[in-house]
Amino acid sequence: MKKLFPILVILALFASACQAPGAQVEPTALSLPTAFPTNTPPAVNAPAEVSGGNDAGTERVSSVDGMPQVYIPDGTFRMGGLDSDAKTDEIPAHNVTLKGFWMDKLEVTNGMFTLCMKAGVCEPPQYFKSGTRDSYFNNAEFNDYPVVYVTWAQAAAYCTWAGRRLPTEAEWERSARGDDFRTYPWGDERPDSSRGNFNYFVGDTTRAGDFPAGASPFGVLDLAGNVAEWVNDYFDSNYYAQGVTMNPPGPGERSQYFNRVVRGGTYQDAFIDIRLANRASVLGSNLDAADVNSKEYLGEVSPKIGFRCASD
Repeated sequence: MKKLFPILVILALFASACQAPGAQVEPTALSLPTAFPTNTPPAVNAPAEVSGGNDAGTERVSSVDGMPQVYIPDGTFRMGGLDSDAKTDEIPAHNVTLKGFWMDKLEVTNGMFTLCMKAGVCEPPQYFKSGTRDSYFNNAEFNDYPVVYVTWAQAAAYCTWAGRRLPTEAEWERSARGDDFRTYPWGDERPDSSRGNFNYFVGDTTRAGDFPAGASPFGVLDLAGNVAEWVNDYFDSNYYAQGVTMNPPGPGERSQYFNRVVRGGTYQDAFIDIRLANRASVLGSNLDAADVNSKEYLGEVSPKIGFRCASD
């Protein structure tokens, strides 16, 4: 029997390799790990290839996560509140000159974020629900919807993994405003339900890119409503008064103050808060905090905050 056993094993392997042509083999389900590394250094992927020149509105698609990106050319634009609803942290309006960059056309989706988790780089969102849905991130029905409940550090880690980075506040606003003095990404017309997801018209997130009528001059979508978006800058309500006009990086980190800028407004906000100049301050991550499970370390998360990435 000892000699017969290896022969039977070989015959079984041969039989499995010689299935009839056209026979369907059930795929092995890909399961996510039950635990994710904390503070894992993100792997940097190569940026997407570009066909053609870098003209305004040129698009490319990332081979890492499938994100379409739009080219925003070198230029000078007017940054800050330019309308009668301008708030004190949006003034003074001032000219800002930026070098050209690429901006994600859409907000990063649940499906895209899952790719980063499967790569072993990203940790899962803090919650898998959305504002009104108990099953959201882990539900294939919402793969093309913006990821929410992510910390600032999680957003930054994703962008690095994808070969990109979080945009600066100035890059975000130029992507929305273009070269004129418009109030909203599409112009000065008061927003309605055809332009974006805001004012509880829907009551929760909508599929990324579902409002082409709300596109910016460069063709970037969802910059007004749906979810607000983390950017790279620390928040300082008086930063505009400092007169930084060339590729402003935002204020430097200050001791014990980790609030970051959030842009774009949310699905609950009224028209005044989806103006493209509107700024919000939300507690970002402090990766030097001792307790990795604390609010101090993680910062705040919300069912109304997601993000998009940019690259040079």
